[in-house]
Amino acid sequence: MKPIIRIQGLGKRYKIGERVRYGNLRESITNSLTGTMKALRTLGRNGNGRSADEDSHIWALKNVDLDVMPGEVLGVIGRNGAGKSTLLKILSRITEPTTGRVDLYGRVGSLLEVGTGFHPELTGRENVYLNAAILGMRRSEIQRKFDEIVAFADIEKFIDTPVKHYSSGMYVRLAFAVAAHLEPEILLVDEVLAVGDVAFQKKCLGKIDEVARGGRTVIFVSHSMASIESLCDHCLLLNGGVVQAIDEPIRIISAYLRSQSPTDSGVKGLVSHPGRRAGSIATMTAVELSCGGETTGVIRMGSKLSIAITFCASQAFRPVPGISFKTAHGTPVFNVSDRFARQLHCCRPVTRGTIVCEIETLALMPGTYVLDLWLGDPTHDFDIIFDAISFEVTPADLLGTGHLPPSSLGPVFCRANWLLS
Repeated sequence: MKPIIRIQGLGKRYKIGERVRYGNLRESITNSLTGTMKALRTLGRNGNGRSADEDSHIWALKNVDLDVMPGEVLGVIGRNGAGKSTLLKILSRITEPTTGRVDLYGRVGSLLEVGTGFHPELTGRENVYLNAAILGMRRSEIQRKFDEIVAFADIEKFIDTPVKHYSSGMYVRLAFAVAAHLEPEILLVDEVLAVGDVAFQKKCLGKIDEVARGGRTVIFVSHSMASIESLCDHCLLLNGGVVQAIDEPIRIISAYLRSQSPTDSGVKGLVSHPGRRAGSIATMTAVELSCGGETTGVIRMGSKLSIAITFCASQAFRPVPGISFKTAHGTPVFNVSDRFARQLHCCRPVTRGTIVCEIETLALMPGTYVLDLWLGDPTHDFDIIFDAISFEVTPADLLGTGHLPPSSLGPVFCRANWLLS
């Protein structure tokens, strides 16, 4: 099958501090000739064609090779400045590449910036016709879809108001409605959905899913990992303008979030830990977090978490461990302890060993969490370490909708079944 998007050797270089301005044809020809003469003079001076101010340039994209197949939904993630928006601008023909080429085999609809193509003095109605025409819709097609576009954007009352009076949310609702109803073979969506409210974001994600299921191709840039996981077939990770990896969304998201995590690596020595409570008998020597058999400080929400505590004592005892989960701000979330479960009470006394606590499903919202560790015998705790180790919980599409409850509502995730009678 032939790709609908083919990218070969794509690169985009910017001069640091330079503002990109779009001039007329005469200026373009003049600048082109001036640039050629400067390059020839530089070549004559340096002998190798290297620009004297090469260090003042930055590559937003470099050596990007990519094939996107018809009907594929490709997610693009990466840090701010990784080149995500630059890639979409080149695909939308807003900016020209410095090197390489892009071949697009289909009509393109794009939503890259709030109000792109809108004229502030024109009304919403007039801008629908203008913006849709810019995106390639015929007038008859616009008329046929006009009511549907306005209803989707939910701005019926303000459709004849100049858009300069619109809020940013109204802007993005109308812009997305026009782009989504273009019915393009290729739809490009940047992170502008973050401007809308939660209800509209949900509606937008549903529309993107509808477009994808209709067999059209979508390239979706987002910082919402749950949305990427829910909507996308594959995921591309950009780092410093270079394609770092392309794979299934779960694999790419996990690798990306792990690389960005400021938390511990998943292993922490406890022998001289500064969080040990005064008066404790130093018994716990190390703690290790693992998920799927891999030691890590980044855990995907809903995954199985194993916590291994290694200890060594001068006298044999029956170990009774406890673990407290806290938010990064120190708010207690929940506690697990064998003092109540009493699963280890039948064990023989030992002087050393490793205790493993397994949590089948980690019911925590995305964020940073900290563990307090407790170790003692059946009568009392004699080694307590506060803030023993931290870890990051990353988003996952556990509800199958691309949405998660806001973290502001609490750190615990709970799945529920809803019935109407």
